[in-house]
Amino acid sequence: MDVYLARHGQTEWNVQRRGQGQLDSPLTPLGVAQARGHARTLADVPFMRAYCSPLGRAQRSAELILQGRHVPLVPLDDLREVHLGELAGLLPHERQARFPALAEARRRDKFRTVMPGGESYETASPRAARAAGVLRATPGPVLVVAHEMIGRLLRLHLLGLTPQEALALDHPQDALYRVTPGPTLWLSRAGGEFQPLDP
Repeated sequence: MDVYLARHGQTEWNVQRRGQGQLDSPLTPLGVAQARGHARTLADVPFMRAYCSPLGRAQRSAELILQGRHVPLVPLDDLREVHLGELAGLLPHERQARFPALAEARRRDKFRTVMPGGESYETASPRAARAAGVLRATPGPVLVVAHEMIGRLLRLHLLGLTPQEALALDHPQDALYRVTPGPTLWLSRAGGEFQPLDP
């Protein structure tokens, strides 16, 4: 197993701090630059296959990372972001006004708290497990381009983490994770060398 995990580049809604979930918004110029930066970092990795979320921001980021390379890119529905339900498209103050108890519920149990009309980490976990199974069965190196929340669940299943360990691992948009046999987790920030982590 040799899996490289990228998050999509910055989007317009990221800048506005709107929840996206399974809705979409275009990459910003910085988001395009982040994806191209990943392309440079990964230029010497001989990917056998790449998977991405079918959401436009992830698919576009994957295309930019793989530009000029003959690597099959396969959209995988199980890599869609965790569904935010009625929170999708809302700004932070709008979320707080409409769902005042949600922040406290998530503070108490972030893994199991269900988004109104959407998913929780717990209910999205089975599809992340299916996606992790696909990645394990694919000869590597493999590239995956997905999202912050589903990415936490992928690392949970690929590395055998607890929910608390998985949720503690953020995925900034300039970061790349790598999972190798062991399993071992590696991190590269802003084009730097991959360094082993102890999640």
